Amino acid sequence: MLRSLFTGISGLRAHQQMLDVASNNIANVNTTGYKSSSAMFESTLSQTIAGAGAPGAQGGTNPTQVGLGVQLAGTETNFTQGSNQYTGRTSDLLINGDGFFQVQNKGQLNYTRAGSFQLDAAGHLTAPDGSTVQSAAGGDLDLSALNSGTYVSWNISSTGVVNAVDGAGATTPLGTIAIATFANPAGLTQVGDTQYQASVNSGAAQVGPPSSGSRGSLTSGYLEMSNVDLAGELTNLIISERGFQANSRVITTSDEVLQTLVNLK
Repeated sequence: MLRSLFTGISGLRAHQQMLDVASNNIANVNTTGYKSSSAMFESTLSQTIAGAGAPGAQGGTNPTQVGLGVQLAGTETNFTQGSNQYTGRTSDLLINGDGFFQVQNKGQLNYTRAGSFQLDAAGHLTAPDGSTVQSAAGGDLDLSALNSGTYVSWNISSTGVVNAVDGAGATTPLGTIAIATFANPAGLTQVGDTQYQASVNSGAAQVGPPSSGSRGSLTSGYLEMSNVDLAGELTNLIISERGFQANSRVITTSDEVLQTLVNLK
C-alpha cells in the first residue's frame, strides 16, 4: 500500500484535532475565566531508505528519508489575563495578575480563574457547581457570621480579607481568601467547570493570601472574561479546514494511483 495514503490519513486526523481545539475555544468565547488552548503538530517517524555516508575517497552523502506523516504533539494553554467585566456584586472576584482561586469540590482541591461566587445558606462562598472557596489559613472560608444579623454589609479587600460591617460602621475581618500559584501553570489538568487540578508537571500549589509573593490582588465586583481571540480562532478554523482539504486531496490522488496500478495489464 502507498505510504502517501497513510500519511494523508495522519494529516486528516491532526487537522481534525486542530479543528476540535479551535471550536472549543470559540464555544467558550463568553465563558468566565476560560483560558484558550492551541494545537501543536510534530512530524512522525521517517522511513530511512539510505543512511548517511562519511567522506572518504568521495564526498559524504546525506541520509535519504521519507516522512510518514504528522501527529498532535500537544496542546498549550494560554494563561494571559482576560478582559474585565463589571458586575457590582460583592461576591464576584477578579484576580489581577497570577494565581488561581482554590476551591474544594467533593473533597478534591481544584483551581480556577472564574470568580463568579455566591454566599450560600451555610456562610460559604461557592462556585456555580457548589465548590467552596478556601481560606488562606486552610479549609473552607467560613462567613457564617454574616447570617447572624449582627452585620449590615460586607466587602472584600484587594488583599482578600472579607470584612463584615455593623450598623455603627465598624468592620470585623472574617477570613482571607486563598490564592494558589504554580511553578508551571501550563501543566495543570483541566477537569471541567472551568477548573483545574494539579499534576506531576504543574508543581505543588503554593497557597497564600492575595498580593503576597507573585500572587495577584483581588478586585471585588468584577469578573475576568475569556481570553479567546475570536479573530485568531476564526483564522485557525480556515487553516485547519484548508489543511484537511489538502490532505483529503493526497488520499484522493493516492487512490487514483492505486486504481492505475490495478488497471495495468
